[in-house]
Amino acid sequence: MSQTKSAKARRSRSTFREYLEALLVAILLATFVRTYLVQVFKIPTASMEKSLLVGDHILVNKFIYGTGAGDTADGLIQPRRRVRRGDVVVFKFPQNPGRDFIKRCVALPGDRVELRDKALFVNGKTVDESGYVFHADSRTYPASLFLPDDYRLRDNFGIYTVPDGELFVLGDNRDNSNDSRFWGSVPTSYVKGRALLIYWSFSSEIEHTDWPGYLGRIRQLREVGANFLSRTRWERSLRIVR
Repeated sequence: MSQTKSAKARRSRSTFREYLEALLVAILLATFVRTYLVQVFKIPTASMEKSLLVGDHILVNKFIYGTGAGDTADGLIQPRRRVRRGDVVVFKFPQNPGRDFIKRCVALPGDRVELRDKALFVNGKTVDESGYVFHADSRTYPASLFLPDDYRLRDNFGIYTVPDGELFVLGDNRDNSNDSRFWGSVPTSYVKGRALLIYWSFSSEIEHTDWPGYLGRIRQLREVGANFLSRTRWERSLRIVR
């Protein structure tokens, strides 16, 4: 009888160890994937409308720029390519690196950027942004020193030369975006990856930034649970971010 109990105990310990090993492997794999390959990101504000809406949940390709957070020399995985003009990138906010922002890269190191009456010029040439830029305000504010920066720099900006090792980024919702016009360019080392795919989109009545902290998370989960079917934007599922 004692031998039977001992055998059962050994099998039980063996089974427990197998489950523990499988769990540890799964955690390590998930950590590796999130750190080096793919990150999930929720669009918290309207600054990228109408390309990306509040409540869009996207996959971010971290592999494309390598694992050095945008660096092209360091990192476990070497980059497939550098950031290009037009890429929608997720990056650490320069004024608060603990926060992630998402914007469109419009200019690279050494480029000369200018906005004239809402039109974007890079290196003296007009950039056709009709495929993605959205203007919510038909008014155009002049570059007047008598206006606050929010208006003076919104529609007329530059000429600004992007420093080496940095990127100039703008929101597609050009009249309602906190971007490089107001706080400067982004170091390439702050870039986390390129927006790849909308895997789920949920229409919320309130921006994510209005529900901070753990209590905010609980309210969000409760809202999603109660309205999952009715507020899911099914037509946006599996849409490529361009």
